[in-house]
Amino acid sequence: MYSFTCDYIEGAHPRILERLAETNLIQEPGYGEDSFTASAKSRIREATGCPSADIFFLTGGTQTNCTVIDGLLRPFEGVIAAATGHIAVHEAGAIEFSGHKVLTLPENSACRDGKIRTADLRAYLEGFYADETWPHMVRPGMVYISFPTEYGTIYSRSELTEIHSVCKDFDIPLYIDGARLGYGLASPAADISLEDLARLCDVFYIGGTKVGALCGEAVVFPRGNAPEHFFTHIKMHGALMAKGRLPGLQFDTLFTDGLYMEISRHAIEMAMQLKAIFTAHGIPFYLDSPTNQQFPILTAGQLAALDGKVAFEIWDRLPEDKFVTRFATSWATTPAALAALDSILP
Repeated sequence: MYSFTCDYIEGAHPRILERLAETNLIQEPGYGEDSFTASAKSRIREATGCPSADIFFLTGGTQTNCTVIDGLLRPFEGVIAAATGHIAVHEAGAIEFSGHKVLTLPENSACRDGKIRTADLRAYLEGFYADETWPHMVRPGMVYISFPTEYGTIYSRSELTEIHSVCKDFDIPLYIDGARLGYGLASPAADISLEDLARLCDVFYIGGTKVGALCGEAVVFPRGNAPEHFFTHIKMHGALMAKGRLPGLQFDTLFTDGLYMEISRHAIEMAMQLKAIFTAHGIPFYLDSPTNQQFPILTAGQLAALDGKVAFEIWDRLPEDKFVTRFATSWATTPAALAALDSILP
């Protein structure tokens, strides 16, 4: 079976496995005090243009979101997210479990692309403080967005600038979930660089799990603005690895010789070929995604033709027996997998 279910089916990029094997018996301190982690932090600071950045390595996206959000918020505060945002939909209530409400902004019916609109965000915050009873309510303490979004769409430089400006007006941080960050930055539709992104938020993470690593996410506070005792906060959340060298070495490899962006561009190239295959078969899309996630609308007959041969996700059900599906390419997607899909599609 050829899998397009998600972008972390395969293990890790061969260069990472090679370095893990080469360094396996080298003795290094634990808890991220090793030389590999130090080198990775140096490379990420250079790549982001943030020489004073605070950087921490965690193992997975949900763990990272919980730890960062809980670290930034006071007990009575919540986090603003799009109604379709990952923390609101696909993290099993993990943020609420940590004691913080996810405050969702409704989807814009005129443009269903998973983004937060600046006007909606400002209206929400102004409306909150216009309510004289707001001290009795969950206070909006930060804004969460993902890049790319759950729909594979990306924010432009101007959109991020505007959202960050609203956050500054209300003195709350902007946090960017970068689980698929490489695939967003590598898209030809992106007008933003890693340095731009670091400048236009207060904290973000660079996803490794979905972009070539066995596991690992690099949390970056670009201006050295990590909350006090954040290292201990990570420990409290059970997110501190004794063998901190594992994510450190992987990110050191990903950020050597441009590997992270190289493999991200490959995923985008495969996604554009995937899009062309569906288009050639006369299959429409739910929306125009410029990244590795594609959302073709399939009929029941087309689903049946793929059943047991290709793995993918059903994202939504539409009238007239049609289905929004999600296909995801990755750093490891091969032309052979695309050719097989092409031959199976009716």
